Amino acid sequence: MKLLTFAAALVLAATAARADIEIKEVTSPGGIEAWLVEEPSIPFVALELRFRGGASLDAEGKRGATNLMTALLEEGAGDRDAREFTTVAESLAARFSYDVGDDAVSVSAQFLTETQDEAVALLRETLVSPRFDQDAIDRVKAQILSSIRSDATDPNAIAAQTFDRRAFGDHPYGSDYQGTIDSVGALTRDDVVQAFDRTIARDRVHVAAAGDISAEELGVLLDELLGDLPEEGAPLPGEAEVATTEGVTVVPFDTPQSVAMFGHEGIARDDPDFFAAYVLNTILGAGGYDSRLMEEVREKRGLTYGVYSYLVPKDHAALYMGQVASANDRIAEAIDVVRAEWARMASDGVSEDELARAKTYLTGAYPLRFDGNSQIASILVGMQLDGLTPEYVETRNAMIEALTVEDINRVAARLLKPEALRFVVVGQPEGLEGDPTQ
Repeated sequence: MKLLTFAAALVLAATAARADIEIKEVTSPGGIEAWLVEEPSIPFVALELRFRGGASLDAEGKRGATNLMTALLEEGAGDRDAREFTTVAESLAARFSYDVGDDAVSVSAQFLTETQDEAVALLRETLVSPRFDQDAIDRVKAQILSSIRSDATDPNAIAAQTFDRRAFGDHPYGSDYQGTIDSVGALTRDDVVQAFDRTIARDRVHVAAAGDISAEELGVLLDELLGDLPEEGAPLPGEAEVATTEGVTVVPFDTPQSVAMFGHEGIARDDPDFFAAYVLNTILGAGGYDSRLMEEVREKRGLTYGVYSYLVPKDHAALYMGQVASANDRIAEAIDVVRAEWARMASDGVSEDELARAKTYLTGAYPLRFDGNSQIASILVGMQLDGLTPEYVETRNAMIEALTVEDINRVAARLLKPEALRFVVVGQPEGLEGDPTQ
């Protein structure tokens, strides 16, 4: 019955798309801060935690430890082994998930109001007393090693890893957060415990909640859930220098279609020009079939099924990236077109019509993101990580509408760097000279 109630709550929680939400800033009696959107009409709560630092906090020589640790958090805690933990969570109709990226460890929870106390107590065990049993370590490590081996035969993964190595060098961003066959194979339980101690701490946690819970109730929950965490984790890594040069790196791979990843230094999320860059990118490569890259590379020339660009504002560096795939005998032409459009937008900017269409798309799509408690909580915690204020949801569209063609074109000249645009091509490209070592 609890599972049926939970499923119904999920459906109801996703029915109302809205951006006219009221965000409350909550401080627990113990001083833990969170953002909350109350929705008492549905007996369901979504909770999102982010521990800043993520896989970038791997100790030297222990690459992949934070990823392994995060995957083990739901593999037993307190007195319960993995099987018992799963059984109890299912009996409560509670859902927990744990993930890691370069800059954060993510913990997501969804539970019914009627089982909130039991669900939070169970979640707390994973954050305070994870078991890290050796059999679970061996099983999860084998799964990660299988994923690493799979990535070694995936052109997209090869391209991404090669680009990151070139761009970031020895910084943690320069290597895959999963680790390597050798580094993961050598990880011990002590390494997993150390990774936990380095990342799960109060000084770096951000919290958001949405659903059937009051500010007072959330304050109590925060202290129960997080009050016993260590005060401080490991120091965050330093800033990363993005080092790219114009040209092509070719990674030979036996496949009829080549994958090309391209990019250079981007723009930080807290840069005053970020909004203009965001709109600019929509016009260049993130606006679907209406983007310039899709028009020039796919629609006019039929060189690909899809091409796109995207901003990557990491905590310690920023990239402006894109990707395209094409047949081996056509990838060189696709790259030429991308390079030409990159340079054309840098020099000529955008038109009034392009800007108007981008504004309509971006402002119209924004309210649709708020389509349920889980999504709202995720957006709120992401805003915190980006250093935004609660007022952002009310002012975001107005800031986009206020941008002018002059704003966009000024930022285009600043952001787009054809002289630093590096392509990493994985495949058997024809007629394309590349330097795999530069």
